[in-house]
Amino acid sequence: MIKLIAIDLDGTLLDGQKQISERNKQALKQAKAQGVKVVICTGRPLRAIEPILEELDLLDEGDYSITFNGGLVQKNDTGEVMERAGLQLADVHRLVDLAKMLDLPLDVLSQEHVIIFNTSENHQTIYPELSPLLLPEPAHTADLSEERLYNKAVVAYHQEYLDQQIQKIPDVFKETYEVIKTRENLLEFMPKGITKAYGISLLAQDLDILPEEVMCIGDEENDLPMIEYAGIGVAMANAIDRVKAIADVVTDSNEADGVAKAVEKYVLQ
Repeated sequence: MIKLIAIDLDGTLLDGQKQISERNKQALKQAKAQGVKVVICTGRPLRAIEPILEELDLLDEGDYSITFNGGLVQKNDTGEVMERAGLQLADVHRLVDLAKMLDLPLDVLSQEHVIIFNTSENHQTIYPELSPLLLPEPAHTADLSEERLYNKAVVAYHQEYLDQQIQKIPDVFKETYEVIKTRENLLEFMPKGITKAYGISLLAQDLDILPEEVMCIGDEENDLPMIEYAGIGVAMANAIDRVKAIADVVTDSNEADGVAKAVEKYVLQ
């Protein structure tokens, strides 16, 4: 019996217009009414998904989200952080140096703030366009303190150039960090071992829910660990091939109510 559904947003719950279909909405509301925990699992901070949580009626006591790709487990109603993991200031310095070497823009997320570094004169970040609800904060590394929480680093730029530069990232960075593309124009760096599956596993332990009682639904590279972790791992029809290969189930696409169809079949009574 599924007790928790963890759902990715872009390419999964959201269609190409960043909207939630009525069928998806109703299926998730019915699941919540049955006592199933409906958990948004995203790379975004809580502030950026509040309109989605409101639309899905997921702002009550006992509603949770996994944010920053597993870096935070939070209560939706208060924002209280139940579990956390992030980068150290030394990591920020290393990643800023890497971005300069690759001639790429680099931003670091700190809760609802986007710290914007001038790491490339030729290529400016597009992250503020991707996450307009967050607060931009231009800064230099010398301005930062050890005590601040650094959730993750992101490179947001046009796909063709980004993909070209990704090939030049030294292997040592891939050994030290989770280096994953979460959208075609977005590359993210997280501490090694911090994934969506990590965040879901912590929440599941807090709620006394077993992995076999979890359904995870996603489409992209950063969804791989959680789909592998889940009792029922669901890939969207539009998912990348690696996600489909490890999933237990392939549902319809994000344009054809794929989330609702999986929830209706495996969760709703």
